[in-house]
Amino acid sequence: MGYYKRSRNPYIFFWGCTVPNRIPLLSLVLALGLWTMPKPVVAQALLPYTLQIDSAQLEQTALSLAEEAVQLARLQQYQLAVPRAELATQLAPKNAQTWTLLGSLYLQVEQFDKGIEALGQAQSLSPENASIKFVLGEAYFRQTNYQKAAEYLQAGLKLQPDTPGALFDLGNTFYKLKQFDRAIAQYEKAFALEKKLWPAINNIGLVRYEMGDADGAIKRWEQAIAIDNKAAESMLALAVALYTKGDKEKGLAMGEAALKLDKRYATVEYLKENLWGDRLIAATQNFLATPEIKAALAKIEDAPPPPQMSP
Repeated sequence: MGYYKRSRNPYIFFWGCTVPNRIPLLSLVLALGLWTMPKPVVAQALLPYTLQIDSAQLEQTALSLAEEAVQLARLQQYQLAVPRAELATQLAPKNAQTWTLLGSLYLQVEQFDKGIEALGQAQSLSPENASIKFVLGEAYFRQTNYQKAAEYLQAGLKLQPDTPGALFDLGNTFYKLKQFDRAIAQYEKAFALEKKLWPAINNIGLVRYEMGDADGAIKRWEQAIAIDNKAAESMLALAVALYTKGDKEKGLAMGEAALKLDKRYATVEYLKENLWGDRLIAATQNFLATPEIKAALAKIEDAPPPPQMSP
């Protein structure tokens, strides 16, 4: 799913479970009797030793590990977070939250099949949980299985209809399915619920442009910039549209300002990741090939990095 942006930031769902008595793994080992094994009696056969496992303690340990994984995910340390979440699911295999967390983390490291498998386990444990369905929709979207993504997002929205992020993701899904009118409807619903959600307005512009409605797209990108005057994507899209329509001076000036904010939009791959359609990408490539924008990009590349703030 920036803020709800393009499903580039998949949901990390863990419902803030706090464990009042966090039990470190060493305590778990001691609790299970694995630290010291009983000594066999001389001249007798070794008697079998049955571990007395405290299921409540295992659950607490699992939740503690899951919390650690969440903290690491917040620091974008996903490779470190995944093993903790995996262990949490092993210690608490009937806890839907830990499975959902693990599935979300797998999406972050682009292990989509594993993510879908873990999320499926979570859904089997909590079939009426809308959030799990939303994450599954995200997972299938990233697998480019847009039809399946739409099914899960719609199923989740039946349970929680006023969820701006899920409505936005469903709009993206319909857009990829080329169901343009349905995409616009979802973006509008998302924006109606959250008036600062400029990406929804921006994406209506993307859809309008692909439909051949350049004027409609321009109005939407202007609206998005009015909400956030640092929205580099909307600025560049508007610049390209204006330039293509013949307002070259304004388009070039705005395009340079947009690329100063975020030069990643000068790459076609990044535009595709952000759902720019073929029509807009073709116009953008022509725009980026102009001498003025080439010179502007060269200056941006040569500019020194901003000074580091002292601690």
